[in-house]
Amino acid sequence: MSKRFQLVGSLLRPAELLEYKRKIEEREDITYPFYSNFEGYEACEDNAIRQVIKKQIDQGIDVISDGEYSKALWHLDFYWGLHGLERKMASSGYKFRDHDGTSAFETRKDIGIDIVAPLSGKNHHLISIFKKIESAADGHQTKLCIPSISQMYGEITLSKAIGKYNDHVYTTQQDLKDGLLKSYKEFVDDFAAAHGKILQLDDCLWTLFADDNPNSPFTGVGEVKGVEFANEFIELNNAVIDYAKTKGLKIWTHNCRGNYKSRNMGAGSYEKIADLFLKQQRYDRFFLEWDDERAGSLDSLKAFADRNGEVVLGLLSSKTSTLDDETRTLQCLDDASKIIDKNRLFLSHKCGFASCDNGNELTEAQQWEKIKQGQKIALQYWGE
Repeated sequence: MSKRFQLVGSLLRPAELLEYKRKIEEREDITYPFYSNFEGYEACEDNAIRQVIKKQIDQGIDVISDGEYSKALWHLDFYWGLHGLERKMASSGYKFRDHDGTSAFETRKDIGIDIVAPLSGKNHHLISIFKKIESAADGHQTKLCIPSISQMYGEITLSKAIGKYNDHVYTTQQDLKDGLLKSYKEFVDDFAAAHGKILQLDDCLWTLFADDNPNSPFTGVGEVKGVEFANEFIELNNAVIDYAKTKGLKIWTHNCRGNYKSRNMGAGSYEKIADLFLKQQRYDRFFLEWDDERAGSLDSLKAFADRNGEVVLGLLSSKTSTLDDETRTLQCLDDASKIIDKNRLFLSHKCGFASCDNGNELTEAQQWEKIKQGQKIALQYWGE
């Protein structure tokens, strides 16, 4: 077991929990966190969270989460829990690339939101989830994963599927940014008050700004906006990072190109955005994806050469049911350590195993075998 191997976050849900999650996606007439709508749901989720935390501890994972068991989708549960926001069915789901690489694969449609009042992050349900994680983790290091502020701002601003902000609540985009920042700071306050130490802000929008990205990761969006808009993302993220650090928190991030039933959404290399998102954002730890050619060369790691921060190399695939090529993984680790000191590097799978509750196309047994392989490779490479 090696502390140099890290879990991005999500793990496959057990069948009894999935029964409840699947009911959620078909219903618009229910209110987050949905416990009162389904008898037995909360007790089932609580038990599943305790079990998956125990499994992580038994497996030697050193940073514990709830495996995203408390969520239906990696980002929308955070949105749904903000005061001033309402969940709704959208006209279409997100569009992913199917296994053939060309045809579209549509996700569930309960992804729409309406901002109906000024947003607030106070008393968010995920804080109560974090308290359950802390209790079950029994002194082990823990983290909570939520979407970054730029992820939420980008989706509200650009995506026709998820819904536009209402002019009567936030008149301008600057008003929207101010409202989002206020709500995130309120959430950070509550997380710090709950004795949280590590907050991971996940984001799938960075490579939207890579000019070698042939497709946008949003439904119905045409021409990609440029560096000026990317800088808005970076400024928002850094504002949250800086504020959280005043509360004594470590702030991590994971960048993803889409993960839904082993399908992907985006392309674009890190090389094209390195001077923006890798060099300028002030996260303490970056979880990045290098499981296939879409990420481009490891040379983009040069953006970290003259700055602080740790990098988790997502060289292993969480989308496949088979074990990964260990020779390739070790060679990539060697190549990366020529750019950044190996003591600043970690190893992970490219993403979680179930960013959305349906999960990727592998079994729980296969998932844990892949995790064991990752730990073995990390121990072989770092000796710890």
